[in-house]
Amino acid sequence: MRPIALLALTALLAAPAAAKTTIKVATLAPKGSAFHKVLAELADTWKSESGGEVRLKIYPGGVAGDDAEVVRKIRLGTLHGGLITAGGLREISLAAHALQIPLAYRSWDEYDYVLDELRPTLDRIYREEGFEVLAWGDGGWIRLLSKKPIVTPEDAGSQKLFVFQGNPAQTALWRKTGFDPVPLPATEITTALQTGLIEAVPTTAQAAVLMRWNDHAKHLTGAKWAPFVGALVVDRKVWEGLDPALRQTLAASARAAGDKLEALSRQTDEASVEEMAARGLTVNPIPPAAMTQWQAKVKSAEGDLRGTYVPTALYDEAMKHRDAFRKLGAFTDGTSE
Repeated sequence: MRPIALLALTALLAAPAAAKTTIKVATLAPKGSAFHKVLAELADTWKSESGGEVRLKIYPGGVAGDDAEVVRKIRLGTLHGGLITAGGLREISLAAHALQIPLAYRSWDEYDYVLDELRPTLDRIYREEGFEVLAWGDGGWIRLLSKKPIVTPEDAGSQKLFVFQGNPAQTALWRKTGFDPVPLPATEITTALQTGLIEAVPTTAQAAVLMRWNDHAKHLTGAKWAPFVGALVVDRKVWEGLDPALRQTLAASARAAGDKLEALSRQTDEASVEEMAARGLTVNPIPPAAMTQWQAKVKSAEGDLRGTYVPTALYDEAMKHRDAFRKLGAFTDGTSE
């Protein structure tokens, strides 16, 4: 072999192999659920797009703890990311609560408009806190699943309501709107319903079906309290350790996965209500007079919402964009403004 060829071969053999990155991501979503399936598809996509250099390892079903615990583990470095709800996002920043203001959004069109306007600001806030938001999404509308009917605010105070543990602002807000909140980890909801420690849960229909909470609570309010907000986040240090060009490709795939999951969630929202109704659930409509009472309750809690539950500037910006959308004359809930 010629010396030059020998040197080239030696250099090739001595060159370090391209570094492989495994990104460990956790979620409360059960294995086999739509959320888990879309994450698994994203793992395959990332593996293909990176030539096997980036692997997504998924920990489903709450095996890594609730969303607050997932965020804590990301900060410690034992996890690198999570598909988390607002309950986890608020451990990083309260900014996401601007998307989950009670009774603020009447339709998905309205909510989507506000999210599109707020997205650059929200992404920047979470990035500054050390987390890269790869996709925003939702899991349908939050409604009240309960053991006894909840129609008016007076009905609310008679039932103990689950709230996320370690969130005094949210606990105060629920109490101000007439509920008896019981702070717990999300992983304890099923047991708490079974034992009577809680009697009501603010949840989406899909989550209630997936977690089988409707086996223990047979009533659902007809009113849509707020969108159930979530996001796929990764540790900023881990994300920025990837090749910039590859990051752009992977980010596009992650956002597409988020869009797919969002579409699936919205499609299954009403279907999940129907499924539960077929299994004995009673859906309790909220008459206009009762809705006026609920809106008055929320309005009375605005001092706890604006500046405490939601940062003041973001609250004002979200409501500004929502009102701008309504002024477009768009149909939001079957009637025009």
